[in-house]
Amino acid sequence: MTAHPRTTPAALDRAAGTYADRLAIADGDTRLTFAQLRDRVRDFAAALVASGVEPGDRVVLWSPNTYHWVVAALGAHWAGAVVVPVNTRYTGAEAADIVDRVHATVLVVVGEFLGADRYAQLREAAPELHVPHVVRVPVGGNDVPAEGVRDWDDFLALATDASRAEADTRAAAVDADDVCDILFTSGTTGRSKGVLSAHRQTIGVAQAWADCAELSAEDNYLIINPFFHSFGYKAGIVAALLSGTTVVPMAVFDVEKVMAIVSAEQISVLPGAPTIYQSILDHPRRDDYDLSNLRIAVTGAAPVPVALVERMQNELAFDAVLTAYGQTEAVVVSMCRTDDDPVTVSTSSGRATADFEIRIGEKGEILLRGPNVMLGYLDDPEATAATIDADGWLHTGDVGTLDERGYLDITDRLKDMYISGGFNVYPAEVEAALLRLPGVHEVAVIGVPDGRMGEVGRAFVVPLADADLSEDAVIAFCKERLAGFKVPRSVRFVESLPRNPSGKVLKNVLREEKS
Repeated sequence: MTAHPRTTPAALDRAAGTYADRLAIADGDTRLTFAQLRDRVRDFAAALVASGVEPGDRVVLWSPNTYHWVVAALGAHWAGAVVVPVNTRYTGAEAADIVDRVHATVLVVVGEFLGADRYAQLREAAPELHVPHVVRVPVGGNDVPAEGVRDWDDFLALATDASRAEADTRAAAVDADDVCDILFTSGTTGRSKGVLSAHRQTIGVAQAWADCAELSAEDNYLIINPFFHSFGYKAGIVAALLSGTTVVPMAVFDVEKVMAIVSAEQISVLPGAPTIYQSILDHPRRDDYDLSNLRIAVTGAAPVPVALVERMQNELAFDAVLTAYGQTEAVVVSMCRTDDDPVTVSTSSGRATADFEIRIGEKGEILLRGPNVMLGYLDDPEATAATIDADGWLHTGDVGTLDERGYLDITDRLKDMYISGGFNVYPAEVEAALLRLPGVHEVAVIGVPDGRMGEVGRAFVVPLADADLSEDAVIAFCKERLAGFKVPRSVRFVESLPRNPSGKVLKNVLREEKS
C-alpha cells in the first residue's frame, strides 16, 4: 500500500493517475476528470510562472465556489506559491487589508457577484494598493474586465511548454513542511490574524476528515461550505482529492437548488450548518426531488437537536449524521464516527481526529496538541506565543468537557465569538467599527439566538450626551463597513454597560436581557 501524499501537488498527481477518467468536478456544464483537472492546474501554474511568480509568493483568492477556485488554488500550489483565501462577503476594505498584509503577487477575483463588483470595491477602498497580477473569474453579468485585469482564459493562455516544465519541477520540489496556505480568522483584538499551515497539515486534516466521513470514489460531494473557509477548502476540496470523490460546488445557497442538485447529481455527501438540513426537511416541495442517494451529513459544533438527527436519518435517509469541532488554527479537531448513535451526535462533537491530543485545562478550556496545530500567525509572534504554550498546547478559548470515551462536548466560549449563519463573528471587530460612529461613547456586541441564523448580533450602545442616534443609523453604518454576517440585527441604547470591579464588560449580564 502506497503512503499518503504529503503535499497537494502529490495528491493531485496521485488522483490523476489512480482516478484518471473519473469525474473530479461537476460545476454546471463544466465537467473535469481528474486527469483534465491536473491539465488545467498545470496550465494555471504555468501561467503563474510565466507571469514571474516565484515559490513562496502569495496568491489571494477572492471568489465563490466554482471550478475556477479549485484550479487556481491547486495551480498556485503546483507553482510553489501560497494560497490566501478571502471571504466573499468581505467589503473592499476588509479584503484590501488582507491583500496588503500578505504582499499579494496575484489576486484571483470574481467579476460581478451578488450584485457587486468585488474588484471595484477593492480599488475604491484602497486606490493606492498595488497587486502585480489580477485575474478575473468570469462569474456574473459583467463580462468586461477592468483595466489592468486579465480575464481567466487570457491568463491561462500565458502558459508555454517551458513554463509548464518549470511548474512541474516546482510541484515536485514542494516540501511537506512548506507553507501551503494562510487562512484569516478574526481575533479578540478585532483585527484578523493569518493562520499559517504547512502542506502536511492541510493534507493531514483533510485525510482525517475523509476517513471519518468514509469518503470514496463512489461519492458525489455537494460543497456548499465556502471554499474560503477551511471546511469547504480542506474538508471539501482536499478531502475529495485524496479520496477520488467528485466535487460539486455551489456558489450561492438556495434550498430548492440544493434539492435539485442532490437529485440531478446523485449527491451522497452533504455537509453544512444544521439550518441547511432543517430547510430541506421543512420544504413543501421536498418530495418532488429524489434525495435517496444521500449518505453522509456532517455539521459543525453548533447544537444539533436529537430530533433533527433522527429526522435526517429517517426522512432524508442519511446513513450517518456526524458532528465535528474545529477552528482555523487546527481545522478538524474532533469528529463523530459513522456508527455513533443520535444522542452522541447531538450531545457531542465527537472524539479526537487528525492525530490531535485533547485535554481540558484551567477554567475548562479545551487545549489541543499534535502535528496539525498551525505553524503560527502571520507576522505575529506575540499572538502565536499567547495561543500555543511552551509545551505545544493550543489554547482554543472554547470551554468543554471530555467524557470517559474521549468524546468532546463544547459547553461555552471563553472568547465572545458567536456563529451567525455558519460564520464566526468576533464582537471586538464589530465594536471597533461602531466606536468610529459619531455619537457612540461605548459599545458592546453579543450574539443572541435566532431561529434561522443560529445567532445574530445585538449591539448595546452608550451614546454621548445630545447624540442623535437611531437603530437604523447604527445598522446602516455597520453595513457600509462590515460583511453582512457581522452586522448587528438589533441595537439597544443604554445609559451604561455592566462592568466588573476591574472594568471588564459583563457580557453575561447583557445576554440575560430578555427584550
